[in-house]
Amino acid sequence: MPELPEVEALAHHLREHAVGSTVTRIDLASMTVLKTVAPAPTDLYGRAVTGASRFGKFLALDCGDLHLVTHLSRAGWLRWSDELSAVPPKPGRGPLALRVHLGPPGKAPGFDLTEAGTQKRLAVYIVTDPAQVPGIARLGPDALALSRPELGELLAGRGERIKTTLTDQTVLAGIGNAYSDEILHLARLSPYATTGRLAEDAVDRLFSALREILTDAVQRSVGQAAARLKGEKRAGLRVHARTGLPCPVCGDTVREVSFASKSLQYCPTCQTGGKPLADRRMSRLLK
Repeated sequence: MPELPEVEALAHHLREHAVGSTVTRIDLASMTVLKTVAPAPTDLYGRAVTGASRFGKFLALDCGDLHLVTHLSRAGWLRWSDELSAVPPKPGRGPLALRVHLGPPGKAPGFDLTEAGTQKRLAVYIVTDPAQVPGIARLGPDALALSRPELGELLAGRGERIKTTLTDQTVLAGIGNAYSDEILHLARLSPYATTGRLAEDAVDRLFSALREILTDAVQRSVGQAAARLKGEKRAGLRVHARTGLPCPVCGDTVREVSFASKSLQYCPTCQTGGKPLADRRMSRLLK
């Protein structure tokens, strides 16, 4: 799933390549991707792109007082092309969900919003104010906008696991499964630690790790071509998606806890005092 650094990089790419262009046509290849009725896609025609914005993990193409907002979900992506095909896509065929032409079709650039897999969750909204998108209206503060005291206040009194807190967009916007694993590893915190019981020095480590991981990822991602962002993300990961490989800090084996639709990765030596966390799903499979 694209998280804060990748969405920020996509917004930067649109600011560099799309601003000043004119929306000439929008092709809907998936009839379910568009979540709003009015304004209509045709209301964007003839409008100049004035900017691109990020709201947590939401990406907005700004066209004056209208905004095309998307949430890429788990398997969505933005694919930029310097010359899009003028042939309208066939609805329901392949991963293409929506295509935006920024100039005469077949002779100008634009981008596709695509989604792999069978679970179609990519969402597009056309609104006069990004806050009209329900997911944006519910967002907590942006993860990179928090000060250390603000983070302490946000965590205080919460009874869930810290992994859950970091990935709850209504609490803290922008962090997903991958970067939460990375932040907790750098902070030397168990993903199962109770949020509201963290000692002050643990919150200090968490804040420093959050800033370092996200800032570094943004710096590595911004300026990269959209097609290379996924590879850049994978190259920078230390524990996430590295089950069975050695921890780059201590050499211990990176472990995994599996859930119904996702998993987390961690290093026992760095994060849990050397004790592997219980993985009930794997335990059942091994019986």
